[in-house]
Amino acid sequence: MHNAKACSTPCLPYQRLSKDDGVPFDTPTLYRNIVEALPYLTFTRPDIAFAVHQVCQFMQLPMVSHFIAVKRILRYLKGTATYGLSYHRDSLDLKAFSDADWAGDPNDRRNTTGLVVFLGFNPISWSSKKQQTVSRSSTEAEYMALASTAAEIDWLKQLLRFMCVPVSHSPVIFCDNMSVIALSLNPVQHQRTKHIEIDVHFVRRQNQAPLLLLVMIFALSWRVNLCHLYCGVILCITNACFD
Repeated sequence: MHNAKACSTPCLPYQRLSKDDGVPFDTPTLYRNIVEALPYLTFTRPDIAFAVHQVCQFMQLPMVSHFIAVKRILRYLKGTATYGLSYHRDSLDLKAFSDADWAGDPNDRRNTTGLVVFLGFNPISWSSKKQQTVSRSSTEAEYMALASTAAEIDWLKQLLRFMCVPVSHSPVIFCDNMSVIALSLNPVQHQRTKHIEIDVHFVRRQNQAPLLLLVMIFALSWRVNLCHLYCGVILCITNACFD
């Protein structure tokens, strides 16, 4: 990889890796040795979170196509070796961006949740991971992502309180699904949403307290410059966060 050509993104647009994709990789130990080190990089490089999340799913039986995806991550890291999160003095207001795909994993049709939490304009928490269940609609997938984001904010508020950091305003979660926001504001529980009742009640309680504020946002007007990385899932912090 010393002479490898750098690339501009850690994965291809709409990349979907399958467990049956192509032929088995002839050196699975090499694959595992490389991939098991990548999650540590996501602690400071949220821009590779989704790509790393994908390749980590095939440790048992990697395919050649999976190793090609791993090499693309390494090529991207080579071209962005000087990147790093830059933190500046700003407000102590919490805000988050929440998103999810729907049935995006070709292996089990589970959804992927993506979230980024900011303190002022500084990213302090991010995640890209598969949801535990299969959703029957995009609204359900987005709502589960919203519930995960709300839970993360709730934990961060407690952490900041423990550190004697005041949070004067209700945290804001930006979401691009109007149905999800309407569901969180509607006090009536419908038959079709009973299977996600816990998440519905959790977000609704947070919103009505008001412990958080939900805001509709359109992709083209988002403050953060979300790299595509997978059907609109939030996987990458804005370029403004990197120096």
